[in-house]
Amino acid sequence: MDKDGYVACLKEPDLAEGKMKAVRVKGKPILLAKVGGEVFGISNVCPHAGCSFQGGILSGYIVVCPCHGWKFDVRNGQYQETNLVTVPCYLCKVENGKIYVKIPKDQ
Repeated sequence: MDKDGYVACLKEPDLAEGKMKAVRVKGKPILLAKVGGEVFGISNVCPHAGCSFQGGILSGYIVVCPCHGWKFDVRNGQYQETNLVTVPCYLCKVENGKIYVKIPKDQ
């Protein structure tokens, strides 16, 4: 981990545009998604039944949980049916051909 809390987790070519990839960063299951040339990170655990988003569908900025169809925005973790449900999001950056995820110091 570098001084600003970012952790390298994947080579940039391993995440194609419009695709998702599950990674573990400091023990946390995180789903990375590349949309519009940007990389977004959200928790890879759906709050409905604990299913993994991996294997779901990415449609634009929306990931659809493969277990029960819950839809979340990868930009902010917002559930699309109500603003009362969100999943944690993680800042991502791409440098020197690698994708980095920021893990807050309190996690």
